[in-house]
Amino acid sequence: MTDLHSPKRSSVLRQLGAALMLVLVMAIMVLALPLIRSLLFQPFNNPSGSMMPTLLVGDYFFVSKFAYGYSRYSFPFSPPLFSGRIIGSAPARGDVVVFRLPRNDSTDYVKRVVGLPGDKIQMIDGLLYINGTPVKRERVEDYVGMEEGPGVKYIKRWKETLPNGASYYTLDLIENSFYDNTPVYTVPPDHYFMMGDNRDNSTDSRVFSQIGYIPIDHIVGRVAIIFFSIRDSEDVRWDRLFKRVE
Repeated sequence: MTDLHSPKRSSVLRQLGAALMLVLVMAIMVLALPLIRSLLFQPFNNPSGSMMPTLLVGDYFFVSKFAYGYSRYSFPFSPPLFSGRIIGSAPARGDVVVFRLPRNDSTDYVKRVVGLPGDKIQMIDGLLYINGTPVKRERVEDYVGMEEGPGVKYIKRWKETLPNGASYYTLDLIENSFYDNTPVYTVPPDHYFMMGDNRDNSTDSRVFSQIGYIPIDHIVGRVAIIFFSIRDSEDVRWDRLFKRVE
């Protein structure tokens, strides 16, 4: 007869209980993934160099979908359940966001918010102006990488600081490029002006034929953290894993 209270029997029961608990937790996590993806965080990958040096080609990142509340584009298949946004706050200057294109709302883009509703935005000689005032900008060490074609590249880098204190780095690939000098853009109500950090290699709100002003309800969420990064489908960038995006 087996002693149900023997140390050996108790150990087996504890191990079985731990295993069942682990299976239960994993099952809950699997079942919760669609809900998490729909309401909290959604993974994206970065296919272009328009947000260098903040985001590199091959970065995989999570977007916080609750940072600004919810719109129809916060949910899979974008159901027209309601208009505008609910339960959230407005994006701030300097936030890196994912949004849907007004002209093709099946396409996701990632850029930085530089203009709020009512702002006047202009580029003069490569310098960003907000409401007639140049954004603080200081030259820093060159960006050194292998992200723009073969070989090591040395690219001019600047540190910009927006009026609200948000700071980030931008790249300057070409002197006097096409979008280094622009007309004044006046951001309409409930819209935002987006720009890429790689200023000479970014299709953004400066390009009215493709992007233009972004309605608030087209914003999917704020980029929060890089959870994986790989170069050329083979080299993992270990130093970028779990890096916050600012």
